[in-house]
Amino acid sequence: MSATPPSRSLVAENQEIQWAIELIHLGARLQLLQEETHLSRERLLRLYREVAGHSPSKGMLPYSTDWFMSWQPNIHASLFLGIYRYLDKTIALPALELLIKSYRLYLEQIAISHEEAILSVTRAWFLLRFILANMLKTTPCTRCGGQFVVHPQDLNQTFVCGICAPPSRAGKSGKRNNSSTPPP
Repeated sequence: MSATPPSRSLVAENQEIQWAIELIHLGARLQLLQEETHLSRERLLRLYREVAGHSPSKGMLPYSTDWFMSWQPNIHASLFLGIYRYLDKTIALPALELLIKSYRLYLEQIAISHEEAILSVTRAWFLLRFILANMLKTTPCTRCGGQFVVHPQDLNQTFVCGICAPPSRAGKSGKRNNSSTPPP
């Protein structure tokens, strides 16, 4: 007589469904949901269609540490990571819930600043994976002291962040201001 595998707790399964719903609302890619929950792909597909009203995006996930190094993504990634680390130190939460709460706080901070969110929840998830794998780390800015995401192999003793030393074209849009046209 073969032993039946232990069944999963309904409470634990419902918690994973709730987290998956929250992640779908935040725009998570299906691969993130598959990696972080024990729910089947078919179940996640049905859930995604029901919650989002459409099928999940197809294609490759954004897998590159270089994306986090350009000035605006670096600032946003560093802000998110600071929030994540603070919450991780101050409250005990399961990893997926910590990701969700940190990302929501990041979105709230961006909204208060009247900025556009540059960091998607999927990229935030990858950032955490890159940090855990020592593919990225943080280092303090020598001017402001804030912690910013950097490549571990770079020389960072004199690192200056993109806030203290923005690139020359930072904040300039592609549209030129025509001086002959009066402002609205």
